Amino acid sequence: MAGFKALKGQGHGMTLFMAFLYFDMSFMVWTMLGPLSTEIGEALALGGHIMTAGEKATLLSLPILSGALLRILLGFGVDKFGPKKTALMAQFVVIAALLTAFLQGNNITYNQLLLVALGLGFAGASFAVALPQAGQWYPPKLQGVVLGIAGAGNIGVVIDFIFAPKIAELWGWNAVFGVGAVMAIIVFVAYLFLAKDAPAEVYTVRPKKLRDYGKLLKDKDTWWFNLFYAISFGGFVGFAGYMKVYLMNTYSVDMGTFGVDVFNEPNVKVIAGYFGALTIFAGAVLRPVGGNIADKIGGIKSLYFFYGAVAILATITALVKLPFFVAIFVLFLIMANLGMANGAVFQLVPQRFGKDIGIMTGIIGAAGGLGGTALIKTLGWSKGAFDGYMAGFLIFAGVVLVAIVGLSMVKTRWRTTWGVQAGGRI
Repeated sequence: MAGFKALKGQGHGMTLFMAFLYFDMSFMVWTMLGPLSTEIGEALALGGHIMTAGEKATLLSLPILSGALLRILLGFGVDKFGPKKTALMAQFVVIAALLTAFLQGNNITYNQLLLVALGLGFAGASFAVALPQAGQWYPPKLQGVVLGIAGAGNIGVVIDFIFAPKIAELWGWNAVFGVGAVMAIIVFVAYLFLAKDAPAEVYTVRPKKLRDYGKLLKDKDTWWFNLFYAISFGGFVGFAGYMKVYLMNTYSVDMGTFGVDVFNEPNVKVIAGYFGALTIFAGAVLRPVGGNIADKIGGIKSLYFFYGAVAILATITALVKLPFFVAIFVLFLIMANLGMANGAVFQLVPQRFGKDIGIMTGIIGAAGGLGGTALIKTLGWSKGAFDGYMAGFLIFAGVVLVAIVGLSMVKTRWRTTWGVQAGGRI
């Protein structure tokens, strides 16, 4: 696509790649509890603790929640200390959390897992570092594709679902955290030497104070972007984190039969990881495509298409008990549209808040994490209260419709005010 070709000779390619790799690694460990949820539940059960549906949802949502709140802190760090120093600090905390889980192994308690989950939140907060570090090197007209590439690091969750259950089957669930720690250390060293902050002639650092956050939070556009990203990214990360639980609870019989007949693999947990990875893959890799589409036709028009598709597909999933392969295809499409919507939202954000992109990435990223937390808790509540997921999917579809109405309310004002001077299509 022309957007990708336009990157040639622009910005700093190695920093863009390292921002992608840092975010990829961070997203992988941030969502690591999701594909290991069944294995961890079995380990805790051997120790006498049987997790309820609510406790499982809490454990899976806690890294998302802490990551959401920490994005604000790291967004402040980006503007105050620069992306590189902020990223190295966050990576250090994540490595410590991974090593803790690995060393504790089957002796770990539920409360200790909650502490590990909090530490993994620093990985989720990497969004507030990787995106501005990449974006600061490039002009407004390329923000959609650049931030899409950096944000495509969320493909890390696909790696989780493919490999984590199999590693857990072979060597134990805690071995996954040990492998993650080794990989995180390698990325830490590479990032230390290869990533660079944009120089003053390319991007002028404007350190912000706490009152600057308050000023931005008083801007109604901030809250519109919060809503839009809470749905797109929140939907993606929420479904990703809960995908294995959903598949195990809804289609375990189908996956067991499929696994034995085709893969000669009786472990349904591993098969759930494979199909979970397939659905999540779409959203992970299509984020830059969504940003590029938004560069071409405008972020608002793009979001109409993406959100509309998600609302329809989520409603179908809620109301119809779909055959297994049809359900996987529908989930694939839901995640694809959510991923492209992520790119479209962040095609708009730098054009509206270019001078405050570090803080705004943190604020809006936090909203995305809160959206993911809410979705996981909603799905867990739906399962616990009704022994099914119809209510959870219907609530999500309803919120998406609210966002579509919101787009209709802001599109004219955005296009005739700040959109005139933005430098890209709105």
